Amino acid sequence: MIRGCLDCGDLSLARKLFDEMPTRNVVCWTTMINGYLQFGRIEVAEGLFSDMPTRDIAAWNAMIHGYFCYGRADDALKLFKDMPIKNVISWTSLISGLDQLGRSDEALVLFRKMVRSGLKPTSTTFSSVITACANVLSLQLGLQVHALTVMLGCNFDVFTTASLISFYANCKQIDSSWEVFSEKLHKNVVVWTALLTGYGSNHKHEDALKVFSNMMKMDVLPNQSSFTSALNSCCELEALERGREIHATAIKLGLETDAFVGNSLVVMYSKCGNIKDAVGMFKKIGEKNIVSWNSVIVGCAQHGCGKWALTLFTQMIRAQEGPDEITFTGLLSACSHTGMLQKGKHFFKYLSHSESMEVKLEHYACMVDILSRGGKVGEAEELVKHMPMKANTSIWLALLSACRMHRDVELAEKVANNIFDLDSTCSAAYVLLSNLYAARGQWTDVSRIRREMKHRGIMKQPGRSWIILKGLKHVFLSGDRSHPLSMAIYKKLDWLGEKLKEIGYVPDLRFALHDVEDEQKDNILSYHSERLAIAFGLISTVEGSTIRVMKNLRVCGDCHSAIKLIAKIVNREIIVRDSSRFHHFRDGFCSCGDYW
Repeated sequence: MIRGCLDCGDLSLARKLFDEMPTRNVVCWTTMINGYLQFGRIEVAEGLFSDMPTRDIAAWNAMIHGYFCYGRADDALKLFKDMPIKNVISWTSLISGLDQLGRSDEALVLFRKMVRSGLKPTSTTFSSVITACANVLSLQLGLQVHALTVMLGCNFDVFTTASLISFYANCKQIDSSWEVFSEKLHKNVVVWTALLTGYGSNHKHEDALKVFSNMMKMDVLPNQSSFTSALNSCCELEALERGREIHATAIKLGLETDAFVGNSLVVMYSKCGNIKDAVGMFKKIGEKNIVSWNSVIVGCAQHGCGKWALTLFTQMIRAQEGPDEITFTGLLSACSHTGMLQKGKHFFKYLSHSESMEVKLEHYACMVDILSRGGKVGEAEELVKHMPMKANTSIWLALLSACRMHRDVELAEKVANNIFDLDSTCSAAYVLLSNLYAARGQWTDVSRIRREMKHRGIMKQPGRSWIILKGLKHVFLSGDRSHPLSMAIYKKLDWLGEKLKEIGYVPDLRFALHDVEDEQKDNILSYHSERLAIAFGLISTVEGSTIRVMKNLRVCGDCHSAIKLIAKIVNREIIVRDSSRFHHFRDGFCSCGDYW
C-alpha cells in the first residue's frame, strides 16, 4: 500500500499509513526512505534511516544512492565506510555515483579495491567502470576491464556493449568501437546510438549517418539521442536535404514536437542556412526549455535577424523562462550583426548587474564588436582595457577587425602587438594587418608583414567556398579551374560579368589586395571562390531554387556588392555563410543591410 501511494505521488498518505502500522519491518522502513528520497526530502530520509531499529543492506544502499542523487558524494563515502556488510550493489552505487559527479579517478580506485575484495562485478558494474575509463581517457585500464568482461561473460550485455563502444570512441579508437558492435547482431537502440554518436564524435559523420540509415533498415527505432546525434552530423556536413529526411522520420515516429529532437532540428536548419524552417520548427516544439529558446535566438543572430531574436527574447520572458549566459551571447551577437548599438549596451549592462549570471569573455568579444561596428572604436578600446579578466585573442581580433574597417592604422598596430604577445603565430592578426595596409596602398608594409609570416612559418589560410549538391561537397579556391565543369562555370561567370556591367556595377578594386594593375585586380575579384561556387550552383540546380554557399573566410566587400546584383539578375535567393554570419541575398539586397 505504501509503495502504491508513492507511485501515485501521494507522499503524505504513504507516511500516514506508515505511522499507523502496528509493527514495521525493515522493508517498510526502506520503502519509506526511498519515497522521501524520490521526492527530494533527503533530510527526512536521513532521520528515518537513523531511527531504523535494524537496517539491512538494502537500506544502506538506498541512502548511498540517495546521497549521490543530490550531489552529496562525501556523505555517501562516509556511509559506505560505516557499512557493516557491503555487496556488489553497494560498490556499484559508489562507483557509478562518483563517476557521474566527475570523480571518475576515485571511482576507478574503488573498482580496483572491489576486485581485490573478491566480489564479482556485474554487467551494471562494468557499464559504470567502462564509462569512468572513457571519461578519464584511460585506454590501458579500459582494455583490461574489457578483457575482464569477456572472462566473466558480460561482454554481450546491452549496456556493457554500449559502454565499450562509447569508451573506444572517446579514446579515438573508433575501429575498435565497430569491432565491439559487430561481434553480435544487436537490435537495441542504446547500442546503435552509442556507435552513431561515436562516429560523430570522431568526425566520421558520413559513417554516422549510415548507422542511422541502417538502424531504420533493421527496424531499430531511433530514440531522442539517436536523432540528436544524427542531426548533429547533418550540421557538420551542412547536409540540409539529409537533415530533412531525418526530420521526416521524426514526424513518422511522433517525435517532431519532442524538446530534444525539436531543439536539434532548430540547430540543424539554422546551421544549414534555413532560418525560416528553424523558426517554424521552434514553434512546433511542445514543451520548450532553455535550450529551445537559446537555439532559435542564436540562430536568428547568426542569420542577421536581429528583430526576430529580440521578439523571441520578449516571448521567452513572457513564458517565464529565465535567460542564461548563452541567451545573452545570442542577443549581443544579434545586436552586433544588425547595428543595434543602444540595445547591445542595454543587454550588456543588464548582464553586468545580474547576480545569477556571469559576464564571460565571449560577451566582452560581442560588446567590443558592437561598439567597433557602431563607430565607437575608442569606447571598445576602453572596454578592453578595463575588463576584470585578461582579454583573449578573440577580443583583440574583434578590435583589430574594427581598426581595419575604420582604417585606423595606429590603433591597429597597437592591438596587433597585444595579439602577438598572446600568440606570436596568430595568422588572422597578420592577415588583418596586411589587408589594412593593402587597402591604404601601403605596399611596403604589406611586403614586410608577408616576410615576417614567411620567416615565422605562418601560412595564410586560403579562401575556400563550397556548395553541397546531392550529398556531394564541391570546393572552390580563388581562380580555381580544377572542377570538371570548370569551362561551364567560367562561361557563366563571364555572362554574369557582362550583365553586371549593363546594370552599372563597377568593381571596388580596394578589395583586390595585391600590388598589380587594375585590369588584373578586376580579374582577381571576378574569380573569387564564392563567385565560382555560385556560378556552379546556377548551372547545376533548377531555375528559381535557392543556392546555399559556405565560405571559410569573411566575404569581401566587392563580392558582397556583386552577389546582391547577381541575385537580382538570376531572380534567385543566394545564401552565403561566411566566417561570422549568414547573408541572404535577394532582389539586389542583403539581409545584413550592408552592415557586417
